[in-house]
Amino acid sequence: MIAFIWVSIALLATWFVAVLTRDVRRHRHDLTAGRWISTAVIGFVTNFFDVLGIGCFAPQTALLRFMGQTDDRKLPGTLNVANTPAVLLQALIFITIIEVDPLTLVLLLLAAGVGAVVGAGVVARLDERRIRMTMGFALLITAGFMVARSLNWIQGGGDAIGLAGAALVIAVVVNALLGALMTAGVGLYAPCMALVFALGMSPRVAFPIMMGSCAFLMPPASVRFIAAGAYDRKVSLIIAIAGLASVPIAAFVVKELPLDLLRWVVIAVIVYTSAVMLRAAFRK
Repeated sequence: MIAFIWVSIALLATWFVAVLTRDVRRHRHDLTAGRWISTAVIGFVTNFFDVLGIGCFAPQTALLRFMGQTDDRKLPGTLNVANTPAVLLQALIFITIIEVDPLTLVLLLLAAGVGAVVGAGVVARLDERRIRMTMGFALLITAGFMVARSLNWIQGGGDAIGLAGAALVIAVVVNALLGALMTAGVGLYAPCMALVFALGMSPRVAFPIMMGSCAFLMPPASVRFIAAGAYDRKVSLIIAIAGLASVPIAAFVVKELPLDLLRWVVIAVIVYTSAVMLRAAFRK
């Protein structure tokens, strides 16, 4: 089954790259001169810490919005398209180095992909006000999970590397829901880690499950956003390239950092950005 995952990720990557390349070539005029360096720094730094478990959707939302890099309406699509290449690489790395029950892993990854296809179709059609509301609440949910994790409110965990019976069914259903929510900007890492802990699995297996779920859900979701033109082409392309550069450094060179203080800073920024987006959404 691991071979099936490898082949599936390779096919998804090929499909995604082909669709993105065709769309970018058709809209070359959108790749105008601008904040290339600052966008690349955002992509490099956020994907670096993404590998270490911080997550990149919420920090990128805050930074891109603070620096005026893209329209709010295009944020969900931009986040998905921009981070797909880095996530595909992360999935290959963590699935290779951390053992997980193959059946559990395959079912959870497929569930996330199905959820994403449904979610992306809905999000891509939302107007700017609804996008702001959706992402504002999504950021609050993400911050809540990050706070719970930082304060050790999420209890559980064990030594299991797989699931069976009712626990497996619950995991599949919940991961499909998380896949749908991720297309709206709710980061998958924190809630997926909470799910893994709650079902008694080893904390280590959260990484291949998280990365693998994103690898299966983000290409099909991104293709839907690309087809709808609901993403920022220049920003997505720059972050994609920068993210691919930072992932191997974080995974193989740095591996681990003391991230407690950084996590609280990120939480504060996320809450502030959520408040700003919700205020803009509810303003007449």
